[in-house]
Amino acid sequence: MAACGADTARTLACRDGHAAAQLKLISIAVIFITSVVGITSPVLLARHFQGKPAYDRATLIIKCFAAGVILSTSLVHVLPDAFAALADCHVASRHPWKDYPFSGLITMIGAIAALLVDLTASAHMESHSTHAHGQYEVLSVSTQEELGTKKSSPIELKVESVEGAVSDSGGGDSHSHSHEEMIIRLKQRLVSQVLEIGIIFHSVIIGVTMGMSQNKCTIRPLVAALAFHQIFEGMGLGGCIAQAGFTFGTTAYMCFMFAVTTPMGIVLGMILFSVTGYDDSSTNALILEGLLGSFSSGILIYMALVDLIALDFFHNKMMSSNSWLRKTSFTALVLGSISMSILALWA
Repeated sequence: MAACGADTARTLACRDGHAAAQLKLISIAVIFITSVVGITSPVLLARHFQGKPAYDRATLIIKCFAAGVILSTSLVHVLPDAFAALADCHVASRHPWKDYPFSGLITMIGAIAALLVDLTASAHMESHSTHAHGQYEVLSVSTQEELGTKKSSPIELKVESVEGAVSDSGGGDSHSHSHEEMIIRLKQRLVSQVLEIGIIFHSVIIGVTMGMSQNKCTIRPLVAALAFHQIFEGMGLGGCIAQAGFTFGTTAYMCFMFAVTTPMGIVLGMILFSVTGYDDSSTNALILEGLLGSFSSGILIYMALVDLIALDFFHNKMMSSNSWLRKTSFTALVLGSISMSILALWA
């Protein structure tokens, strides 16, 4: 409890509403610009190099860098903050928060929820693609005769049988290949959309917490740290969006939502504080921050490990057949995780 009193005295010395408001206005502009630069860079580069020989390899390397950024964001930034919020002396001294590690529990629930969404969407895609494939199934000659849809002479039947055999032997592989590519593309789009939901969820928490804070000592280093944070996280999400191959309208919408989420969260936090006077260091605020942070951390951990790292390193044919690409992708993964981990020194 003595440490709690010391922390309170230090916080009161740094509380300055006017200086905090000025820093928040500066942060809105800085974070928006860096978010736009971060998320649009890989998208524009992908569109510029699309169709060129190195396009697929470049997007794969960018996606591996993204996986490292997102994994580090969840484990080094979001999860420790959630643990710290629920371990605060004002929260940890209360029942039931002192009796159970709720941060780990909610993180696990977030990962399981992401798995449930992934399974449900994947099952829906597979059933939809199977149904669409069935609509174009060609009837055999014998079936057509039974249905009375076609009357042919023996010569015509023999010609059709040969043509059918040729089409089955020559077109089966190409059809299955295109069907597999369609499933992979749908999976990539699902990963990008669920990943953006998790990142937006996390960005709203950061923005609202920063907008409600009146501690200038906390906000000042956050402005620079969040600017770099948004650049790296935007590059990660932008790489996934570029590989998914969305239409221009969908790509622009996803980039816009990422760029404005944190600034909108800051504005929302400022409005909430001005209307309610709600203290961001209160017990209820810390509990809410800890629970939401744990949940978003679980989502990001699942997406980084399962839908990004495991999918590319173990189920990507281009990766398995090229040792140089595999080493380069692993290096990009490590660089992405290191770059985000270094930012934890300031935020």
